[in-house]
Amino acid sequence: MAARPPPSAAEAYRPNRFVSLPAELDPNTYDGSPEKRRVEAERLAIRARLKRQYQLQLNNPNPPAVIEDPALLRWAHARTLNVYPTFRPTPKTSFLGALFALGPLLFWAVVFKVDRDRREKLIQEGKYKRPFSVF
Repeated sequence: MAARPPPSAAEAYRPNRFVSLPAELDPNTYDGSPEKRRVEAERLAIRARLKRQYQLQLNNPNPPAVIEDPALLRWAHARTLNVYPTFRPTPKTSFLGALFALGPLLFWAVVFKVDRDRREKLIQEGKYKRPFSVF
């Protein structure tokens, strides 16, 4: 019969009356469901495969000109090209969208209106001669 492996640090930890139990070790704060553990194991397997692939490229005696890190490529793709599936409209993003879409239009409309009113006032006072116009 095989010997049982030594207990992990989490299993060996016992709470102290002077120090509270860390949230990571408190069974009331984490979900130990088999489904969650399976998903976490899949993520760790993907990370291990990506790390191994990168290490093989890095330690290749005849390396390619550019060593591509697949994890970095996936991250860059998710960050730049795949925005809309992860975008959540919030009041802040709605305000910023309206500000960047309508702000410049309103700014230039006000600037042109103020300039036109100032010039029209000068023309009526006779201090500015209206330039030649075809119309």
